[in-house]
Amino acid sequence: MGELIPQFGGTLWTLVAFVIALAVIVTVHEFGHYIVGRWSGIKAEVFSVGFGPRLAARRDRHGTVWQIAAVPLGGYVRFLGDANAASAGPGRAVDPALQRQTLPGAPLWARFSTLLAGPVFNFILSILIFGGFALVQGLPTDRVEVGRIAPSPPGVVNNLQPGDQILGIGGQPVENWGDIGRAAQSLPIAPRQDWLVLRDGSPITVEGPDPMPARVTGVAPRGAAADAGLMAGDVVMAINDRPITRFSEMRDLVEETQDKPLLLKVWREGQGMASYTLVPKEQDLPSAEGGFEKRWLIGVTGGESFFSPATRRAGPVEALWLGATQTWGIIAASLSGMWAMITGQIGACNLGGAISIAESTGQAASAGGASFLWWIAVLSAAIGFLNLLPIPVLDGGHLMFYTWEALTGRPPSDRVLNLLTAFGMAAVLTLMIFGLTNDLFCP
Repeated sequence: MGELIPQFGGTLWTLVAFVIALAVIVTVHEFGHYIVGRWSGIKAEVFSVGFGPRLAARRDRHGTVWQIAAVPLGGYVRFLGDANAASAGPGRAVDPALQRQTLPGAPLWARFSTLLAGPVFNFILSILIFGGFALVQGLPTDRVEVGRIAPSPPGVVNNLQPGDQILGIGGQPVENWGDIGRAAQSLPIAPRQDWLVLRDGSPITVEGPDPMPARVTGVAPRGAAADAGLMAGDVVMAINDRPITRFSEMRDLVEETQDKPLLLKVWREGQGMASYTLVPKEQDLPSAEGGFEKRWLIGVTGGESFFSPATRRAGPVEALWLGATQTWGIIAASLSGMWAMITGQIGACNLGGAISIAESTGQAASAGGASFLWWIAVLSAAIGFLNLLPIPVLDGGHLMFYTWEALTGRPPSDRVLNLLTAFGMAAVLTLMIFGLTNDLFCP
């Protein structure tokens, strides 16, 4: 999947990647509004991908004009009677006989479900993408069995073979995948370890690498490692001329160094050794005890040995459940982070704006198609969550008004609606400016 799209890089391609991701996410969001509105008896006059002058258009049998517009930064659905793309403010005059087909003239349930559908479709997109990864890549087998052998630097001995069932490492028993990490904590750091495996029905001991080497398995967008050019599969051999064998050594050294430059000597398959200079970034992370803690990070995940687990096929229901779990994790993390910023547990610099999102999208795309698709799923879940916030002009604001109408039997007055809408617009613009300021001035 890493070759689904070309490799991206540079400012131009960052913008291209950002526009593609935004177009996918917004189109899915607006299609949710459109299709549920149509099912609810609300007529859509225009479905637009992009804003501004129309480039191409087609009218379907339902009377909706599907168009592509010149400015590819989003999109919209304009329902019958809407005065603008945001479906806000006083609407246009409509034949009373057609009032039921407008958003304001539809029953409360139809309006509520139509507005809710946008964020819900964002969540569905995330669930499908995450679930699709589980279907395509499979899930680790319950038995601790070696799958594909990963490339390793010269000097690293790895006599493990695909199909080996791991029984122990350095005398430490292994019964499940978590035992590998626990075994590493009690073993001395060494480039070679004795691995007890079941091969062809017989237990044998073979020489293999450290169970948790300094091998990069993931690079976080906008992290120091991504900025420097590190990639998944890289193996960190030394930092500031200090040899590195285990991933925990790298983590500890980064924490000790804090904001001082680090010189990493890295081995990459097909390219050999190279040097990268980067400066760790301080970040607020959830702590095991609850709340948040500040840590210095370079933005990589790792600790997996030079092999991938053997996998089994995931069933559709299992894959969708995993996708839903990952989507909920993003929503919960967004909610927790927002509350932590409001209460002062973490710094305001954690709120990024359009520039940081575009940079993250470009870096995800430069890592390959799979990474780009995964990032679209992350963004889709986050955007769905943000749209549910009870801020007028967002979907959540409209849902708040509809909830008030359901509880009181009448909608808010025009005066209150106009006042809250103006407040909501000011709040959204303030947040956008605040995020952009953080992008420009936060470290």
